[in-house]
Amino acid sequence: DEDDFNTLDELIRGAVPDGYFKQITLTFNPWSENHWLKRRFFDVPPSPDILAVTKNYMCNEFLDEADRRMFETMKKERPARYRVAGLGEWGRESGLVYENYEIREFTPADILKRPGTKAIFGLDFGYTNDPSALFCGIFDPAAHEIYVFDEIYERSLTNDRLARLIIERGYKKERICADAAEPKSISELRDLGLYRIVPSRKGRDSLLSGIDLVRRNKIIIHPCCRAFAEEIRNYVWATDASGQPVNRPVGKCDHLMDAMRYAIEDAAAGAVFSF
Repeated sequence: DEDDFNTLDELIRGAVPDGYFKQITLTFNPWSENHWLKRRFFDVPPSPDILAVTKNYMCNEFLDEADRRMFETMKKERPARYRVAGLGEWGRESGLVYENYEIREFTPADILKRPGTKAIFGLDFGYTNDPSALFCGIFDPAAHEIYVFDEIYERSLTNDRLARLIIERGYKKERICADAAEPKSISELRDLGLYRIVPSRKGRDSLLSGIDLVRRNKIIIHPCCRAFAEEIRNYVWATDASGQPVNRPVGKCDHLMDAMRYAIEDAAAGAVFSF
């Protein structure tokens, strides 16, 4: 793990002759984009102390035709595995609830110029152990896209402090769809100035039906939304005792995921939004 690497790195010290340099060589398959190696050596600006190179099977001169056919078959039959084992792309957790997403820059104002787009907001309450999570997005129903442009993700927020944070971000006049299980908090936030806050829709199978609505869209995440990106990478289906997925997500890494679901359910019901 990273602590072991740090220990090894700290042990390599002392002067070296001119023309020489200290070096640790790591070779690995990039099975998970959440791995510390990606954060430490790939998601960083260029550095004279780091050489990060991605190779794939097409660079391997020692493979024979049978080996190459294996990868070509993998490309057709198991494309997700091929992207990692064949092309050297970073993999994702297995059993993700939302697989169709990407992280990239965009300008919210430009997206909102498209006809039919809506700014949408969802709120999941927390306090001590769980964060309060505000999802801020843009829904483009024609393109089947959800753009995530801002977030609030903090623990130990009183309703007064939460309201002030939302107002400071400029979202006082926005319709915010909040967890219906907290009617008292919704009422307090309304009294604190968030007069357009509404409860989420509840009902039989509301969780799965809401997830289905979200899954019909591609999710584009602005790089500034780090908590959202971290949650979506780890929001997976629960499994039974034999390791098979069951029809409900694991009950963690779900605060912004729930907030997004509330917002999309509200938008799909035909609400009109400003920005």
